[in-house]
Amino acid sequence: MKYENLKDQDVEVYNLSEKERERKESNLDMIPSENYASKAVLEALSSCFNDKYAEGYPGARYYGGNQYVDQLEILCQERAKKLFSVPFVNVQGYSGSPANHAVYMATLSAGDKVMGMDLRAGGHLTHGWKVNFSGKYYDSVFYGINKETELLDYEEVRRVAEKEKPKLIFMGATSYSRKIDFKYFKEVADDVGAYLCADISHISGLVVSGAHESPVPYADIVTTTTHKTLRGPRGALIMVTEEGLKKDKDLGEKINKAVFPGLQGGPHEHQVAAIAVCLKEASSESFSEYGKQVVKNCKVLAEELGQKGFRIVFNGTENHLLLIDLTSKGVSGKEGQELLERAGIIVNKNSIPFDTNPPATPSGVRMGTPALTTRGMKEEEMKQVASLIVDVIEKKDDETVTKTREVVRNLCSKFPIY
Repeated sequence: MKYENLKDQDVEVYNLSEKERERKESNLDMIPSENYASKAVLEALSSCFNDKYAEGYPGARYYGGNQYVDQLEILCQERAKKLFSVPFVNVQGYSGSPANHAVYMATLSAGDKVMGMDLRAGGHLTHGWKVNFSGKYYDSVFYGINKETELLDYEEVRRVAEKEKPKLIFMGATSYSRKIDFKYFKEVADDVGAYLCADISHISGLVVSGAHESPVPYADIVTTTTHKTLRGPRGALIMVTEEGLKKDKDLGEKINKAVFPGLQGGPHEHQVAAIAVCLKEASSESFSEYGKQVVKNCKVLAEELGQKGFRIVFNGTENHLLLIDLTSKGVSGKEGQELLERAGIIVNKNSIPFDTNPPATPSGVRMGTPALTTRGMKEEEMKQVASLIVDVIEKKDDETVTKTREVVRNLCSKFPIY
């Protein structure tokens, strides 16, 4: 994309933007929570909707001049409802964490009990972790994985829920690479009288493409970011399902009030415009093929790395990401991340379940295939990328890093982002 006005007005910011674009083009972005938004999404994000204050909701704004903003927001809502098959959606969330915060405000009072997946097992900060608002202002309990199978411990889910009687249960993860039994969680939530929220921020693009089961028939509330596998701008959706409205007919209104005026002021309508564009893109046949290819690519990547002696945590992958234990390779996750970045392969250090290392220098690295798939890479490229990762991690020498960097540059040049 060209930014002539930016270049004229602020060459320093322009130069940094160009350097970032060049970095993206010449590196393999394998962080599973990152992706490349389309030019259309980026254009919508920079539209004149950026300039408009629109506190409130369509038909009930606190400022004048919102007739087109109202039409935009309703369009975005309707696209989300159709795509995810839900009766209610709030599209104003600034990002995933504020969206989850709104769920707490809509369903709980301070000090109420919430249950989520343990962060150390692959869960998210906002599902009750102690350093987050969700652990500071609410009484949090957790479930995790079985140490022997490394799969989600469903018996523990029921045991903890029946003992603790949480009012809200979260299902969803950030580094767990296997499918979640949404139906089982619904049975548990119904038995203890809890609201059930599915945070599908990582897998929403897979859900709408048909590459992953949807939680909509089971959850009361579904939250998602709009970047990651959905491939849109930074933003969030908060959806209420038919099940949720059966449980509480006012749940949608409670969500709306939690977002505004509870947590946010004026919505970022340029962000809403970009979300609307990405939702239209996600309803296409090409996006459906993309989502399925993300999963195919990730499975091939996991199989190749496993065959080459790397331990894949959770015994494989069924989605867009995998977590690798580097303990046997004699490097920490931090060292592995730094080695691979020097070679042009971008991953993130990540704790593994039951990790004995501290979070700053964990035992694992997390990687995924959404961005590589957006570039058009398929199974053969995943095999090549796996070989590059193995060489860099196992050899650890400057010569290998330098050679790999050139191979990565050449590979990236064959799959331009834009």
